[in-house]
Amino acid sequence: MKFRNLALVLAAALVLAACSSLPQRPGAGLWHGGRLFIATGNSTGVYYSIGGGYADLISKHLPGYEARAEPTAASGENIQRVSSGDMDIALTLADVAADAHAGKGPFEGEPQKIVALARVYKSYIHLVVRKSANINKFSDLRGKHVSTGSVGSGADIVSSRVLSAGGLNPDTDIVRKRLSLAETTRGMQNGTLDAFFFAGGLPTPGISDLLNSSPGGFIVLPLNSLLQPLTHRYGSVYGGAKIPKAAYDTPTDIDTIAIGNLIVVSPDMPEQLAHDLTKVLFEHQAELGEVHPEGNNYDKGSAPQTDPIPLHPGAARFYRNG
Repeated sequence: MKFRNLALVLAAALVLAACSSLPQRPGAGLWHGGRLFIATGNSTGVYYSIGGGYADLISKHLPGYEARAEPTAASGENIQRVSSGDMDIALTLADVAADAHAGKGPFEGEPQKIVALARVYKSYIHLVVRKSANINKFSDLRGKHVSTGSVGSGADIVSSRVLSAGGLNPDTDIVRKRLSLAETTRGMQNGTLDAFFFAGGLPTPGISDLLNSSPGGFIVLPLNSLLQPLTHRYGSVYGGAKIPKAAYDTPTDIDTIAIGNLIVVSPDMPEQLAHDLTKVLFEHQAELGEVHPEGNNYDKGSAPQTDPIPLHPGAARFYRNG
């Protein structure tokens, strides 16, 4: 009996040895099997362009990993999907991320599990009006049909704040429409919308296409007069900025309000992967800049300034040691 048991043990050992010598399947030992999903935004926005470019960089330069950019309703949805584990990486406005981390605003009582890899380029708040709607100043929005962005988007959140800062109730003083950028530009062209808000990098492809479709038919209005009441209520996450005339071939620069953008991930992401994803952003930044000009507009000095969102330890190690 002892010999029989010994034979069984030896046989089992041989099987295990054989299995261990078999080649590993692609992605074995990698987080999520080596497949990463990036939550971006509207398909005609800058998040989608930058997210797609970042996905290509990861697939090209991070051995074993393949990344794919997914269109979404942007910031709010992106954070929820990273926090739930449905997405791995997300782009988000810094103000939305701050609310999500603290469990405030649209995330009231439900803090989201996110950490940051980097602060990247800025998003500029656009207020675009149809010239024939006779909107010459901010208060003229009263009673007009206005798109404030997709439900759950950063644009929808910040437009509510801007409207309130300008003395307009976003739910009663305008005819509010919560539409994607593609739906919004169609509405502007067919006359069912009078104006819209959008937060995006420069230039935002969907806005460029709209303005070029009818030169002089649409106007980008300044918003700088609302910066003081906005920062008084919501803090210094917002800052003054100019949309240069070269961005959309406008007659002059346009004074507006800007917000930082963050790349966020789950705190559960492995430390080495977070380090390597951050490294890719900087070692191959020139390639991202070829995808969209905003890919050039971040640097290693300001990128770790993600407060109040903590840096992932892997990203923090990159900024310390490279």
